[in-house]
Amino acid sequence: MLVEILDGQLWDAPFSYGFHPCIKPTPRYKAMEEWNRYITVRSNGGLNQMRTGIADMVAVARIMKATLVIPQLDKKSFWRDSSTFSDIFDELHFIATLQEDVKIVRELPKELELVPRARKHFTSWSSMSYYEDMTRLWNDYQVIHVAKSDSRLANNDLPLDIQRLRCRALYHALRFSPPIENLGKKLVERLRSQGGKYIALHLRYEKDMLSFTGCTYGLTDIEAEELRILRENTNHWKIKKINSTEQRIGGFCPLTPKEVGIFLQALGYPPTTMIYIAAGDIYGGSNHLSELKSRFPNLVFKETVATSEELEAFVGHASQTAALDYIVSIESDVFVPSYSGNMARAVEGHRRFLGHRKTVTPDRKGLVEVFDKMERGELKEGFSLSSLITQMHKNRQGGPRKRRGSLPGIKGRGRFRTEESFYEDPFPECICGSKKHVQAA
Repeated sequence: MLVEILDGQLWDAPFSYGFHPCIKPTPRYKAMEEWNRYITVRSNGGLNQMRTGIADMVAVARIMKATLVIPQLDKKSFWRDSSTFSDIFDELHFIATLQEDVKIVRELPKELELVPRARKHFTSWSSMSYYEDMTRLWNDYQVIHVAKSDSRLANNDLPLDIQRLRCRALYHALRFSPPIENLGKKLVERLRSQGGKYIALHLRYEKDMLSFTGCTYGLTDIEAEELRILRENTNHWKIKKINSTEQRIGGFCPLTPKEVGIFLQALGYPPTTMIYIAAGDIYGGSNHLSELKSRFPNLVFKETVATSEELEAFVGHASQTAALDYIVSIESDVFVPSYSGNMARAVEGHRRFLGHRKTVTPDRKGLVEVFDKMERGELKEGFSLSSLITQMHKNRQGGPRKRRGSLPGIKGRGRFRTEESFYEDPFPECICGSKKHVQAA
C-alpha cells in the first residue's frame, strides 16, 4: 500500500478540481470580416518565442481589423535555422482553424508587394487601446510590417474574447507540420513501450544558455573562459560582465545535471526511472552528464529513441527538433524544467491547459541553499534531504492557480516584464470549471 501511495505521489497529476479548457468565443464575439489591409510579421527568437509571438499577432490582426500574412520565421537566432512556417507548422490547418477569427493569407497580393509599408516595432506588453490607437496607420498605409512578434500583447486586462483567441491560436491552430507530428507521436509510443511512465527533463544546460546567463558553477576555468568569449562576441546580448556566484545565489542559473540528479532522487524517483532529455547539445557532453547518469542510468534522447534515418530530415533545423522535444514533453507523465525559459513556460502553460498535467518546477533559489549546505557537509543525502526538498516543492506541481501579477514595488512599464506570462498560465480566461479551491499548487 505504501508503494502505491508513493507511486501516486511521484506520477499522478495534481488534483485539478474539475477545471477544463474553455476557448469558445462569448456570445458578443462577431464573425470575421474581410479587410483589404494587411499585417506582415517577422517572428523573432527560437521555436516557442515564435509560437507565442504568432499567437499574439493573430490577436493583434483581429484588434486592428486586418488580414494576417503567414509570418516569416527567424533565421538569424543562435541556431541559424532556415525553416519556413510550413516546415514547422501545418499551414492549411492554421488558416482553416482561425477562419472565423481572422483572415490569413500565404502572401501579400501581387499589387501590394511594392507599396510603402509602415514598419513598426509595436511596444511590448501593449493593451487593447494601444492597438486600437495604432489603427490610425491605416489612414496612410495598406500594409504594416511588424519587425518583432514576441511579447507584443499584455498578459492581463485584455477582453476575454481576445485572450481566448490567443489560446485558440496557440493550442489549436499552431499544430506542427505532419512530419513533426508523426515522428513526435512515434517517440512517445516508443517511450511508453520501453518503460511505461517517463519524465521529460528540459535540461537547459546548453552552451548558449550558460554563456547568456553567465553561469559557470561546476565548470572548468577553460570552459568558463570559452563562455565568456562567446558572450563578449554576441552583439545582441547586452550584458557582458556577469558575476556567476551572484547569479547562482539569486536562482538565475539553470540547475546543473548533477543538481538535477540529486533533486529527482530526493523527490523519490527510483534509479530505474526513464528520463527523456528534451534539449539541444548538453555543454561538455558526457563529462557533465555523467553524475546525472550515475543516479539515473535510463537517460534517453531523441537520437536514441528515433533512428538516424528518421532524424535525417531534421538535421540542421533546430526549431524542428525542438518541436519534437515539445511534443514528447507535453505528453510526458512528469515535466521538469531545469530553467524557466521560453520552452519551459510554454510547456507548463500547455500542460495546465490540457488538465494540469504534472509539472515539477524546481525552486532554484531555495535549492542552491540546500546544495551549498551539502557541499559544506551540513546536510547529507537521505531522509532529511528528501523531506526538505519534497516539502519545498509541495506546491510546485502544476496544479490550478491564478496567474501571478507583477512584482511589488516596481512602477511604470517595467512592471509588465515581471508579470507571469499569459502563456505560462492561461487561467482563468482559457480554463473554466469549479470556482472553488483555486489555490497555489
